[in-house]
Amino acid sequence: MHLKPQDLVVALKLAIAGSLTYDQLASSLSLSKSEAHAAVKRAKAAGLLLADRQPNRHAILEFVLHGVRYAFPAVRGRQTRGMPTAYAALPLSELILPGNDPIPVWPDAQGEARGESFLPLYPSAPAAARADTKLYECLCLIDALRGGRARERNLAKEHLERLING
Repeated sequence: MHLKPQDLVVALKLAIAGSLTYDQLASSLSLSKSEAHAAVKRAKAAGLLLADRQPNRHAILEFVLHGVRYAFPAVRGRQTRGMPTAYAALPLSELILPGNDPIPVWPDAQGEARGESFLPLYPSAPAAARADTKLYECLCLIDALRGGRARERNLAKEHLERLING
């Protein structure tokens, strides 16, 4: 059983939102109920969730800080319209000024920015992020770890430790 990107997102959602039913989890992440159930099962097998679907915050943080960029590397592409991510979104956008390079964006027809395509952890991440600003912040910080420079990664690490640990 291999960990999929949405399994990490499910574990993150449970860490930041608390206990949710499978229906609530699926709806909030734009997944089907069966996808949410399978993601919980894989996250438990990987040690990111405990038997009672409670987040294993230490394991989630360890994986995010030390493994996510290797397990789910950043995939960049052409200029597109989308949602800002990594250093171009809060909270890092308040700390890092964009240079002359295009900002990273998740491709999204409803997006308000133009920049370099940066594929999100899972396809429906933009929809889920629009519905939950805390999840959006987490996913953007993870993108900074996945594809950012050293300063971006260090700042993202600090913010993620606070978010995941509550």
